[in-house]
Formats: sequence, structure tokens, C-alpha cells
Amino acid sequence: MLAALLACAQTQAGTITTQIDGVDDPLKTAIAAAAEITQYGKQDISAAQAQRLYKNAGEQIVKALEAYGYYNARTDGELKETAQGWTAILHVRAGERLQVGDFSVAVPSPAREEKEVAAALANFTPKSGQPFDSTAYEKSKAAVQSALFSVGYLDAKQIEHKVEVSRDANRAAIALKWDVGERYRFGEVIFKGSQLNDGVLDRYIPWHEGDFYSQTQLLRLQQKLVDADYFAIVDVQPDKDKASGGVIPVNITLAPAPRNIYTAGIFVDSDIGPGIKGSITRRWVNMRGHKAKVEVEIAQREKMLAGTYTIPLPGNSNRAYNFGVAYRNIDTATAQSDTLRLTANETRLWHGWNRTLGINALSGTYTVANIDGNSTLVYPEVSLERKRADDMSFVRDGYSLNLDARASPGPSTRFVQARADAKWIRGFGERQRLIVRGALGASAVNDFDKLPPELRFFGGGDRSIRGYAYQTVGPPLPANLLPIALAKCAAGRSTTDCNNLIVGGKSLAVASAEYEYYFTPNWGIGTFVDAGDAFSAFGDFKTHIGTGFGLRWRSPVGMVRADLGFPVNDPEGRHGVQLHLIIGPDL
Repeated sequence: MLAALLACAQTQAGTITTQIDGVDDPLKTAIAAAAEITQYGKQDISAAQAQRLYKNAGEQIVKALEAYGYYNARTDGELKETAQGWTAILHVRAGERLQVGDFSVAVPSPAREEKEVAAALANFTPKSGQPFDSTAYEKSKAAVQSALFSVGYLDAKQIEHKVEVSRDANRAAIALKWDVGERYRFGEVIFKGSQLNDGVLDRYIPWHEGDFYSQTQLLRLQQKLVDADYFAIVDVQPDKDKASGGVIPVNITLAPAPRNIYTAGIFVDSDIGPGIKGSITRRWVNMRGHKAKVEVEIAQREKMLAGTYTIPLPGNSNRAYNFGVAYRNIDTATAQSDTLRLTANETRLWHGWNRTLGINALSGTYTVANIDGNSTLVYPEVSLERKRADDMSFVRDGYSLNLDARASPGPSTRFVQARADAKWIRGFGERQRLIVRGALGASAVNDFDKLPPELRFFGGGDRSIRGYAYQTVGPPLPANLLPIALAKCAAGRSTTDCNNLIVGGKSLAVASAEYEYYFTPNWGIGTFVDAGDAFSAFGDFKTHIGTGFGLRWRSPVGMVRADLGFPVNDPEGRHGVQLHLIIGPDL
């Protein structure tokens, strides 16, 4: 009879619940994961299994705590039988955490002075006096090893690596030592699979043969080849098997991308109206890697057809010669123009800036405030652009700065002009952003009437002073030309808003502050204040203020901003509501 009861108990099945106390998260979560007993919470087990799991749990918890520096941990508890099965109660006493005493991490010079290696050694944890943590220790060892590899010590190895633990003293002694071996240098770079002529891709190599090996330079080369936009596959690998005499060759495997890129789409812009646009890009025109692009844009108030031919140049600064031609037709409430522009310039990276040096020829006819004109100008131009952002798709810490200057000796008129645009974005909290921007511009011109609209300064519009329509802020038509403009209005031949005859200014000053709050990751609201003016003399400056609010959407195609803007105490007495719709990146 007794044997039968024991057999019955052995075959009884139920679930087991585990309760752990004495430690808090995250340590509690870690040791619970290490205890096998916690994995059986939803499974039927026998009494013998419950006893085995409970017995082993203490040892497993004590072992898991050692990884976090607790080498004198103790556990006890009890296993209770319940109606559903069993409850395992485990009391954990972690004890004092192990402290690091003697600490020695030896990397010989000059390897230890290399920037990457020095940083890995400086950030090594745990150091003397700190609690011992085996996970941090292993990561720090790996970081030193990786840093040595990254600067060319490809044969580096640990010749001593030990942690001695004294449980009685509650101390750990760390001793690490590396033999770094020879530092490798770059050898031959071998391109495989390129569709371009031999030697064309050499311009992207950011080192010279014989320079010390650098993992950073390898990654830089890979990124430059990706950015060149010739290839669908770019794989850069050092060939350690063929290294000899401290020199390592580099193999680069490539596969051509489709030669042509076709784009087309529709857009909505409250400045120039709805429209369509498209482009054709030839990734490589010839085997020397030249590029070409043709793009067209047809909107309600602006039409453009442009072509660009690009010749990449040798060097590691992304240098290129660019030749372009562009026809543009503008038909706004302020100005109408038909212009043709020819451009030749050089672009390159320059001290952290994208620099453009070039010359332009601009010719065309135009009408501003019902006054007709025509002009032909040839002018050199220089521009500098710089952007920094934590995430270009949604910036929480970043800025952009654009500076440009141009000057013309004629033939229609002489002028000098400069402009600066800046934008700064900073997120605070988890859901808020502050956006500040500003623009300053100034011109000196002999005959302002001979300056085409695109070289004059206007205020108002999506990216200027919201609350005002596009290009509707600026100096009014001079009194001596007013009869001509009004005569066209009276005759019904006006191409301009007769209630707002704006000719544009020689100078510009605009500032904006904007606050955004996101109530979901993709949806938010914003409010703003914009202020400024386009003017021709400092005494004529009038502060135009626009304020309002709007909706923000992080759409699959980029940021969408829809704002309603209102003039505030307008100097000309204007009022009303303007819709401003912007689709595009933050910077």
C-alpha cells in the first residue's frame, strides 16, 4: 500500500511558480533568466522534476551573480506544494560586490598612443577601485583588441589575460598584456567588377600606398564608392591571406548599378502651386565616369527645364567640374520672367564645407510690378554649405548654414551681392522641438531696374515670412513708374496684383522661431512667429510679422508641414489667412 502511494506521488504532475526576493531589477531579472526553474512556469512537471529544479536553482543563481561581481552570494528558501503544483521561494543574499584591486592593462608603445587604442584603454572598465563586472570586462578587452586591429596591428594578441579573485578579501586583480606585432601598411588596391576604365576609381582612395592600415579609411573608401552612385554592390576587404612583409592588399568587389535612373512625381507647394516633376540621370556617360542629368518641373506658377554634365576629378575631396544650362519661367502675383542660365563651376569638400566656385551667364526678359525689363549678366559666384544632423529624416540636433556671394561687371548693370541662411533645430523632452532660422542679404547695384527678379530680395512665403503670400513683402514701385503700372491695370493688361505693386529690394532680413509638439511618433502640431522685411535702404525697413499654427506629419516620403499664417499689425494694413504647405527634409 505504501509503495503504491509513493508511486502515485512520483507520477503526480503540476506547474511550478517561482518567487525570488532579496534583489531588485535589473539584477533580479538577470538571475531569474539564469535559473532553469523559471523556464517551467507553464509546463506540467513531476514532483521529482520540481525537487531537481529547486535544488539546482540556488547554484545557478550564485553562478549568475558572479558575472556581476557578487562572489559571496548565498541562497536559501523552500519548495511548497500547492493545489496547482508547487511554489519555489528563493531568498537571495548577494553580499558585498567584488572590488577591483590590482589593475594592469599593458599595450606597448607606439601602439598605445594611437588615438583609437588610447581611447579604448581610457574607457576600459572596470578599473582599480570599481566594482567588478565580467560583462564590462569582456567588452573592454574586445574594444582594445578591435582598436589595435583598426589601426593596423592585425597580428595583435593577448599573451596574458587573467582575473584573480580573492573571496576572503572580496578583491579581484586584473592583468592583461598584448603582443601587438608588426603594424601593417596598405598595399595594392584591386578593383574587381567595375564597368569603368582602369584608374578611374583610384581618385576615391583616401590613402597612398604605403600608408599605415586603417579600418576607418577602409570604411571611408566604401562610403565614397557608394556615394559615387556607380555601383549596386560595394564590398571592401583587406586580403590578410596575401599580406607579406607588413603590407596588405585590399580587394574591392563591385557590381554596376542600372545605368539610368528615371524619376517622376507630383507635388504641392503653396508658393508655386501644384505641379509635376521628373528627371533622367545617366550614372555614367562614358567609361571615364562622367555623369549627366536632365530634369523638368511644371508647376502652376513656375516651369523649369535644366541639364547638368558632371566630370568627377581626382582627389579625396569629392571634386568635380559641373556644366549646366537651365530655362526658367516664373509667373507669380509679383513678377513674371523668362530666363536662360549657363553655369560652369567646381564643387568640392573644403575644410568641412561643400564649396562651389563658378561663373554664370544669365539672360532674359521680365515684368515686375507691371514694369517690363530685360537683362544680360555674367557673374562669378562662390557658395559654402554645411549641414550637421543626428538624423536627416527627423532632426533633433542639427543645423545648416549657407553662405553665397556673387558680383557682376555687366553688361546690363554692375552689382555685388551676398546672402547668408541659417537654421538650427534642437529637440527637448521626448516629443518637442525648437526650430530657429534666419536669413540676411545685401546688394550694391548700379541700375536696380536691370536686376532680374531672381537676383532681387523678396519676403513672404513658405520659407520666408509665413502669413504673407509668396514674394509679396518688399519695397513698393517707385513713384515715377507708378503711372505706367496703373495704366496697365486700368487697361486690363496687368500681370501683377495691382493692390500690391512690389519690385523687390536690395537687402533682406528675416528671422523665425517655431515650436513643435508630437503627440504620436509621426503626428504633431506646431506654432511659429516669423518676422522681417525686404528693403532697399535701412531707413525703409518695416517689420512684417506673421504668426500661426499648423500640423506636422512624418510621412513615408518625408516631413509634411501644413500651416495657417496671419499677418500681425501689418505696416500696409494687410490681413487674412495664408495656407503654407511644405513637403521635404528639415535641413
